[in-house]
Amino acid sequence: MRFDIITLFPELFAPFLESGVTRRAYASGQVAVHLWNPRDYAQGNYRRVDDRPFGGGPGMVMMAEPLQLCLEAIRAARVEGGASAPAPVVLFSPIGQTLKHEVVADWAESQGAILLCGRYEGIDQRFIDQHVTHQLSLGDFVLSGGELAALVLLDAVTRLQPGVLNDAGSFQQDSFNPALDGLLDCPHYTRPEVWQGQPVPPELLSGHHGNIERWRRDQRLRITAQYRPELIAQARAQGLLNAKDEGFLAKNASQL
Repeated sequence: MRFDIITLFPELFAPFLESGVTRRAYASGQVAVHLWNPRDYAQGNYRRVDDRPFGGGPGMVMMAEPLQLCLEAIRAARVEGGASAPAPVVLFSPIGQTLKHEVVADWAESQGAILLCGRYEGIDQRFIDQHVTHQLSLGDFVLSGGELAALVLLDAVTRLQPGVLNDAGSFQQDSFNPALDGLLDCPHYTRPEVWQGQPVPPELLSGHHGNIERWRRDQRLRITAQYRPELIAQARAQGLLNAKDEGFLAKNASQL
C-alpha cells in the first residue's frame, strides 16, 4: 500500500510517521508514505504556488501548474515502483464524503492513493476538475489545510493493516466496527479494583465469560442509545439486535 502526499508542509508528517504503534508499518514499508512539495515544481525565483483569486476576495488560491507538474512526477514514480494502474487522487474538502468507519475500511483494502492537501482559500478548480477522483471530509468544520485530514486517514487505514496492532483482533472491538454491530464501544477498567472509592463493575470480576460479554453488550447498547441513537436504529433495521438486546433497551428506556 502506497500513499503519496502533496503538501506545502511535509515537515508536519515526520513526527507522526515516527511515533506510535503505526510507525512500524511506515518503517517497514508495509504502508509506504512519500511526501511531495509542489513548491519544488513551481517556476521562478520565488517558487510561487499561489496567486490572487479572479473576481477578487480575500486570501490566495493554489495554482494549477505546480500541482500538475508535481502530480506528473508522482505518477512517474509510482510507475517506476511497479504500479499497474493510476492511483486515485483524493482531495480533503467540505463537499467530500464524510470519513466514517466503512469508508476507512474500503480504503484499507485499496492499494493506496495520492492525497492532495489544500491550503489558503483552496485549489484552482480546473485542477480539481481534471485530476481529483475522490473528495473526503472529516466533518462540518474547516481546517487550515488538508494535512491533518491526511494524517487522520493514514492513521485510520494503517491500524487496520494485518500485524500493525499488537493484538490482531484489537480493532474489531473499536466503536462502529461491524464486529460490534456498528455500536459504540463499552467502558474499560484496569487495576486497582477500587480507585478513589469507585469499584470496578462486579461483572468484570466474576470470571464468568458469558456474564462479562453480556455486561459489555448491554453497556454498548446503553451508551449508543444515549449518545448515538441513530446507530441503534441502524442496527435494528439490519436485524442485528436480538431479543435480549431489545429487552435491555426497553427496560432501560426511561434512563436513556
